[in-house]
Amino acid sequence: MTTQQADAATQALSHLHVLVSGASVAGPAVALQLARYGARVTVVEKAPALREGGFAVDFRGHVHRTVLTDMGIWDEIHRRQTRMGTQTVVNADGSPRVDLPAAFMSGDVEIFRGELSAIMYERTRDLPNVTYLFGDSIRTLGDSPTHVEVTFEHAPPARFDLVVGADGLHSPTRRLVFGDESRFLRHLGFYVAGFDAPNLLGLNRTAHLYCEPDRMAGLGNYDGDPDRAGAFLVFASEELAYDRHDPAHTDQKAILRERYAGLGWHTPALLAALEDADELYFDSIAQVHVDRLSRGRVVLLGDAGYGATMGGMGTGAAIVAAYVLAGELAAARGDHRTAFAAYEAEVGDFVKGCQRIAGNAGPFFAPSSERGIRRRDRAYRMLGSRLLAGFFKRLTERAATAIELKSYPR
Repeated sequence: MTTQQADAATQALSHLHVLVSGASVAGPAVALQLARYGARVTVVEKAPALREGGFAVDFRGHVHRTVLTDMGIWDEIHRRQTRMGTQTVVNADGSPRVDLPAAFMSGDVEIFRGELSAIMYERTRDLPNVTYLFGDSIRTLGDSPTHVEVTFEHAPPARFDLVVGADGLHSPTRRLVFGDESRFLRHLGFYVAGFDAPNLLGLNRTAHLYCEPDRMAGLGNYDGDPDRAGAFLVFASEELAYDRHDPAHTDQKAILRERYAGLGWHTPALLAALEDADELYFDSIAQVHVDRLSRGRVVLLGDAGYGATMGGMGTGAAIVAAYVLAGELAAARGDHRTAFAAYEAEVGDFVKGCQRIAGNAGPFFAPSSERGIRRRDRAYRMLGSRLLAGFFKRLTERAATAIELKSYPR
């Protein structure tokens, strides 16, 4: 590429002002990509500051590595990775049943979601063409042939050329433009919860998981802190009614106390830690299925458009899709109709493949019977053997690499 061509690529979107809703992973990722093409980007996030902590997320295979290297953050992710080791399914007395290899649970590299967000935020916060609005959210969206009129809960109204909904499984942007989430969110029969707990097992970058039919309780230490660990719960359930926005998590804690009463192992100690937990992640294991990823000048990215709560490499899919979305906009010189259609064509089969993998997460962690638990253990004992290690690695990477990346101009 000549210098003139490179300069043109970096200014391909300089005429666009793009609003991105959400500053978790997909939002900062697409902000970084769009800014490199010269777009002016505003990222709005309802939380008062960048969210810290969260579950660990992993990347695997050459596609994830190519995109993260292109973004300039591959080395930094490795520097901040969890370095998580083997995780073990145990009996009630703590004796091991089967080891789950790091390559299966943690991919090629694993990092806390909050750390990943921070890396991309650090790369974008001081750019002259990127602005973050924390503690705010979109109130209304008025799409027109030439622009999108946006009102916020706090900031004054503004006009944008495009809006990217990167605001998660329960996306407000999707609700405003596409309709109520009940039309798109499919409950898969399980719930997941996570919260901080004392490291009562003295774990060091490993985790223990205990299962009874339809219920799993786990404790893991991801960062080497001898005093700190994270509790992880998965249980089978019909859809539940609770106040998702209650900062005290009153309903969720009551549900967990009721569902985990009588479970063996160290579950009583985990429930005691739950009472003191200030932060609690609690959500259904669900998937988002929309007919289209864009409507007018609004487009969905990441979990908002094709999310799966866990097990579907959603973070990797969001990073790859952000690369494609920004690249297609640059290739189309900002023509959103052309770019959005190409974006959907490029990522459609890829994200659906990742979602299919996610459908196995609930049954894997919380099989419905003792027989199912034994069958799962036998399967992973075999796949974890040295003889099948290469096959196992290819199996876990298949969905993550099922896309042919274009080389967009830089």
